[in-house]
Amino acid sequence: MTKLLICADPAAPHTQKWVNGLAEMNYEILLLGFSNPKEEWYNSSVRIESVNFSENLQKKDDGAISKVVYVKALSKLRELLREFKPDILHAHYATSYALLCALTNYHPMCISVWGNDVFVFPNLSILHKKIFQFNLNRADKLFSTSKIMAKEILKYTNKNIAVIPFGIDTKIFSPGSYMKYFAENDVVIGAVKTMEEKYGIEYLINAFSIVSQKLKNTSLKLLIVGGGRMLEKYKKLVADLDLVEDTVFTGRVDYKTVPDYHRNLSIAVYPSTESGESFGVSVLESSACAKPVIASNIGGLPEVVVDGVTGFLVEPKNIMKLSEKIEKLVVDEELRTKMGDQGRKFVIDTYSFEKNLNEQIQQYDLLLRNV
Repeated sequence: MTKLLICADPAAPHTQKWVNGLAEMNYEILLLGFSNPKEEWYNSSVRIESVNFSENLQKKDDGAISKVVYVKALSKLRELLREFKPDILHAHYATSYALLCALTNYHPMCISVWGNDVFVFPNLSILHKKIFQFNLNRADKLFSTSKIMAKEILKYTNKNIAVIPFGIDTKIFSPGSYMKYFAENDVVIGAVKTMEEKYGIEYLINAFSIVSQKLKNTSLKLLIVGGGRMLEKYKKLVADLDLVEDTVFTGRVDYKTVPDYHRNLSIAVYPSTESGESFGVSVLESSACAKPVIASNIGGLPEVVVDGVTGFLVEPKNIMKLSEKIEKLVVDEELRTKMGDQGRKFVIDTYSFEKNLNEQIQQYDLLLRNV
């Protein structure tokens, strides 16, 4: 049985999905993280070890000070390596957890990059760049969730990079009606996303306002799912635009309920504003639920939306173009259905979790054969 020691955030849904998926494929897994996960998050066969830091330190932005704190976990990791003797050491996130693994000089060691660790961290200072390069160069294999992020990594290393998306469980994210907040004839427009400025939810709200004014005889509703720093600001914007009666803010929701919220949507809109949008998991989740998607033509989003087939791509921050595409889908129910169906097929063919998990396993096998 292949033994994996995975260093990753235990609270991240992506970590939970990968670890549980690999455990079900009979890998023996030890997960090391910087916090204690809830018992129900993981397969009972997964061994979990935690190095607990204060909540404030866990929430720090990637910076030199936080990296010094992470190094305190080094002795714990070295102890586990001696005891567990993994066949592969795998760090998820190319800064914090990867630095910890790189400092052990254990091999074979691989790194999966996630997003901000590539697009933000190395640009903070020369020191950050050097730490990032050090981590990458210590790895025997690098994995990226998107092609655009793999291209960005090549600015810092000439190592070969395998593109393995996070993958969507198309059994959980699937079509179905779940009318928790809305009437059956409502056309529901919205997003399931963290309320942070870079995701451009204000552009969705403004575009919705334009379409609502134009199509007064259509029952339009706005559903905004997720918590975050911008939530109160967005609520104020909705009030200022006189949209309160037609808008539902859920705040932060349990990840297990996320598919239900995607099913509430008639049209999913993801108007991100930063090129650091590395992949687009929410986009694929909506598509897997057979929803047409409108997204910004930026970062990794063009990889997960087939323009004119599974949805539409628009230039970021262009409220008028965004409202035009929303209106087009609102008035054409047949097009909504067609694009939603094509979106689900696209996810099943390209981004299903089962397919991506098998790709990861193939990479592990190649790595062990080359040791």
